[in-house]
Amino acid sequence: MAVIIDAADYFKHVKAAILKARRSVLLIGWDIDTRIVLEREGHDTALPNEIGALLKYVVQRNRRLRIRVLRWDKAFLKMPLRSMTPLAILDMLTSRRLTFRLDGHHPAGACHHQKIIVIDDVLAFCGGIDVTLNRWDTPAHLDDDQRRAEPGGVIPKSWHDVTTAVAGPAAKALGDLARARWHYATGKHVRPPAALPAIWPAGLVPVFKDIEVAIARTLPAHQLQPEAREIEALYLSAIAAARRTIYLESQYFAGHRIGQAIADRLAEPDGPEIVIINPFAADGWLDEVVMGAARRLLFEKIRAADRFGRLRFYTPVTVGQAHIYVHAKVLVIDDVLLRVGSSNVNNRSMGLDSECDLAVEAVAGRADVAAAILDVRDALLAEHLAVPVAELRACISAHGSLIGALDGLAASAGKTLLPFEPPEFADAALEMARTHALDPDRAEDLSETLTRTLQALSRPQRLGLRVLWRRLRGRFFGWIDIG
Repeated sequence: MAVIIDAADYFKHVKAAILKARRSVLLIGWDIDTRIVLEREGHDTALPNEIGALLKYVVQRNRRLRIRVLRWDKAFLKMPLRSMTPLAILDMLTSRRLTFRLDGHHPAGACHHQKIIVIDDVLAFCGGIDVTLNRWDTPAHLDDDQRRAEPGGVIPKSWHDVTTAVAGPAAKALGDLARARWHYATGKHVRPPAALPAIWPAGLVPVFKDIEVAIARTLPAHQLQPEAREIEALYLSAIAAARRTIYLESQYFAGHRIGQAIADRLAEPDGPEIVIINPFAADGWLDEVVMGAARRLLFEKIRAADRFGRLRFYTPVTVGQAHIYVHAKVLVIDDVLLRVGSSNVNNRSMGLDSECDLAVEAVAGRADVAAAILDVRDALLAEHLAVPVAELRACISAHGSLIGALDGLAASAGKTLLPFEPPEFADAALEMARTHALDPDRAEDLSETLTRTLQALSRPQRLGLRVLWRRLRGRFFGWIDIG
């Protein structure tokens, strides 16, 4: 198993893997944009370098190869300007062995959030990175890096992300999961490919070898699909088991059960140190209204529980002090557990959206796995702090404390981690966040959600909520009318 930090390396290794595919490519995503340039420098110009052109190229080159692409069918609600048409055109203009489908088989208000690519059932990628716009970046997170430019020439903000690559039985299991998703979306069964020799992208260094990899899912109860809340169970049991440190990177921090579990550990006199890495603000106005207010409430809760000073809340910045957007979804518990996946620390990732995470555990007798888990954590922190891993570890050793080291290394200038407190929100937004109406942890009827929300608010707050709802409806949900 390899851990891939940031999309520059991920896109490069995905390209290499697809070029090696012999019988099957399964690509499952929240969003996929065919125009994405996979390698931004030093690539072979004789080969296609956009994901759409690459898929077309390999399927035409190899008549025994079958490619299936499955994308959530409502991603355009959040991103109305993103291109959906090229995928449909690619499906129509290329071989029947390259098939694209949209997947809307889920409860109202849910989404398909899994990010999985499986090659021949012998290699698979799973984590937090979609092959779409605004994801490409390097661990340097350079200010105004021209290589980040997307179609149209716009240079998006710096973007931090993490995913994994696995081989062997874990890749086969992810293939089974992807085929189940395809069947649920299309009604068509896909046979697994015949057993094939292993492949692995050149230059991708495994962090873990000869290890069992756990797959944890979230699936909402829907039609014949039973509910799965494995990710929530993993989070809660891992947090409860932590002895010395909990390290968490997440796009959001809004999950009320996870927040309570963290608060409970902070209240213990001898509990673990807890480091949370979050973006300064959510990606977009709507996300900030919904998730930002919930984050503020949860932050206040865990800060109040932190009677022994073991909590640190950080956000990363570039050399020029521009905010780096944290999209990674990583949990490291001591030197015992590493979890990387698609799930965010919000309620919907625990029971409403489809999610897929991978986890490895250092069992007794596997000191190599324990060391590798710390290697991943320290590589992430060293990237954020712009210091060598050796310097970080020397500082941890000198302080006898992870948060002591971070307090000492976090700078006031340059690329670093900045302590921060989430901004405050209007009362109406906070009251809405308390109801979890826009971040539910399971499917429910929309009228039920709105009734529950309005009943929880005072009259002035209801008036404020109506104003807020009209803004949301006008910008994103014109087809909804709450009366």
